[in-house]
Amino acid sequence: MNKKPTLRKRIGLELFRRLHKNNVKLHTLNTLFWECTLRCNLSCKHCGSDCHVSAEQPDMPAKDFFRVIDEITPHVNPNKTFIIFTGGEALVRRDLEACGLELYRRGFPWGVVSNGMALTRKRLDSLLAAGMHAITISLDGFEEAHNWMRSSSNSYKNALNAIKMLVPEQEIEWDIVTCVNRKNIAQLTEFRDFLISIGVKSWRIFTIFPVGRAAEYPEFQLSDEDFTTVLNFIRDTRKEGKIHLSYGCEGFLGNYEMEVRDHFYTCRAGVNVGSVLADGAISACPSIRANFNQGNIYEDNFWEVWQNRFQSFRDRNWMKKDECADCNMFRYCEGNGMHLRDENGKLLVCHYKRIV
Repeated sequence: MNKKPTLRKRIGLELFRRLHKNNVKLHTLNTLFWECTLRCNLSCKHCGSDCHVSAEQPDMPAKDFFRVIDEITPHVNPNKTFIIFTGGEALVRRDLEACGLELYRRGFPWGVVSNGMALTRKRLDSLLAAGMHAITISLDGFEEAHNWMRSSSNSYKNALNAIKMLVPEQEIEWDIVTCVNRKNIAQLTEFRDFLISIGVKSWRIFTIFPVGRAAEYPEFQLSDEDFTTVLNFIRDTRKEGKIHLSYGCEGFLGNYEMEVRDHFYTCRAGVNVGSVLADGAISACPSIRANFNQGNIYEDNFWEVWQNRFQSFRDRNWMKKDECADCNMFRYCEGNGMHLRDENGKLLVCHYKRIV
């Protein structure tokens, strides 16, 4: 496959570009992450936030987060503003159901991102009773590969049990995510067939960028050839139609656009996606460096910050430098995802250039 977009795809990209410009102008907040804890019951090798089992940063009191909810409520449609509990490991908070139920009462749909370690049948039932709308579970291949990445001999068993509990659930949306690396890439086809056999319907694949602990492990970084192989695998699996597979929101992919995802690439961080971090920092995607935080809920009104301080996310011409300066794909890519920029704004990974 030629990595450059075909003429037909360029036409689609141009139309999407116009829609995206209008989306930026409106910057409707429709996804809000709450990094409700930095505590975690695992110590994963690839953790970008470098969380610890006993984090020094205390959990944010729920009342502080709900003050943010009160600030945004007059300006958004609660039914169309999705709240995502993340961490750390969100399920280590014992008041998660109380928080979720309060969001449910206020009309906000909510979900959880989890490693599955603490998702027992009793816990799942209590989350469902509190109005949980969606959940994502991480499963990074078969037992050996998954446990190696998660640094736990019980992680695979617990995550798999969590997934099997979710299979018969009809009232919520759920999917699993897999971080592909050198240790699990050879088993992707077998792993896909296994997921289909146990009833998984929705699957997302990510590759790992070299930030946090992940920078210490060369096994996480795929060669350009392997990266292209992953894209081909996703494209071919989507054509088969036995499981809904997509590549994560990692970056612009040239002629693979609309073939490995349901939409053209765009980074919605600071455009439609915001976050409240554990220390109160107001950010966009929780994976973005702290240098791009825009304020703090203990000093600022979240809505005023959202309206007025996210210009570096909404006008990305400042990214047109270094390797992006002369790239004729910049009009579609806009410098790749904000989470792929280091603390100085330098691009860490260009996915388009990796395609061979």
